[in-house]
Amino acid sequence: MANLVIASIEPADSGEVLTLQRAAYVTEAQLYDDWSFPALIQSHQELQAELAQSFALKAVRDGRIIGAVRARRDEAVWRIWRLTVAPDAQGLGIGTRLLAEVERRAPAGVERFALFTGHLSVENIRLYERLGYQESRREMLKSGIELVHLEKVAG
Repeated sequence: MANLVIASIEPADSGEVLTLQRAAYVTEAQLYDDWSFPALIQSHQELQAELAQSFALKAVRDGRIIGAVRARRDEAVWRIWRLTVAPDAQGLGIGTRLLAEVERRAPAGVERFALFTGHLSVENIRLYERLGYQESRREMLKSGIELVHLEKVAG
């Protein structure tokens, strides 16, 4: 995708990022029959605060934000979350590019990358495993939803 630009999310992007996030998580909500995902019910103010306290990237094509990802350092771990791609742009390699870029921009001293997804999100798990992530543990979030934690050695 030649006309894709990956850049830092700016405060002015928060409304568009929230819209993208909600659109991307609808498929997850349908998959799990659960509409209470934090990504779906997060307020604009909560998102703004989260963006101010984390490292965040956006993927932009033709002036539209079609992907986003966030990360935060936790000692020697670069915790990656909310990797989202607009439903009409999925399958084009945008998630792969965002993940590679957020890994590349990890601060010095990071020893591993960590992320999680739901157990029914098979495409997400395949993507992460294809990119070198390995399942480290599972966690029961609530009835019907199990989180699959995956990690990858940095470098």
